[in-house]
Amino acid sequence: MGGLETWLTSRAGRSLAVVSNAERVMVLLLDAEGEPEGHAVDPVARGTSGGFVLANGQCDVYPDRDTVPLAEAFRTVRRLIATGEPPTGAGWAVDR
Repeated sequence: MGGLETWLTSRAGRSLAVVSNAERVMVLLLDAEGEPEGHAVDPVARGTSGGFVLANGQCDVYPDRDTVPLAEAFRTVRRLIATGEPPTGAGWAVDR
C-alpha cells in the first residue's frame, strides 16, 4: 500500500498533511511558515505501524500514539477544515 498522502493549504498559508497506511493516519497541521503546530494523537495506542509511503517514495514508520485510526482522522480533518481547530475531546499534541 502506498500513495496515501494529501496536503491541503488554506488561504492563510496553513497546511494540513494527511498520510495513511490505510489503517492509521498521521494528521499534521503546519503554520504559514511550514512549522508544525500540532498533530493528532492516540494516547492509549501502543506499538508502531509502518507503510506510510510519502510522495517522494520514502516509507515511514510511526509510533501508533502519533497516529489515529482512519475514522478518527476523518473526524479530525473535517473539524480542522471547518474551524481550524481539532475536535473537542480529540487527542492532539501541540508541536510548537
